[in-house]
Amino acid sequence: MGDTKSLVIHPASTTHRQLGDAELAASGVAPGTVRLSVGLESLDDLTWDLERGLAAARTGQRGARPRQPSK
Repeated sequence: MGDTKSLVIHPASTTHRQLGDAELAASGVAPGTVRLSVGLESLDDLTWDLERGLAAARTGQRGARPRQPSK
């Protein structure tokens, strides 16, 4: 938020955590809502990171992973 780097956050547990369920719903934030703010990274880096993150989310993996060098 307010940076040049890309960011993926879960609003219900971060920026909107103070709201109750009804207030979250009224503001359009569902329990599974994820916010993606795209920064200034290269398209290759963004695509690679998103593909890895989505694959990890599908399989339930957590933790650090090696970083692919920029092209």
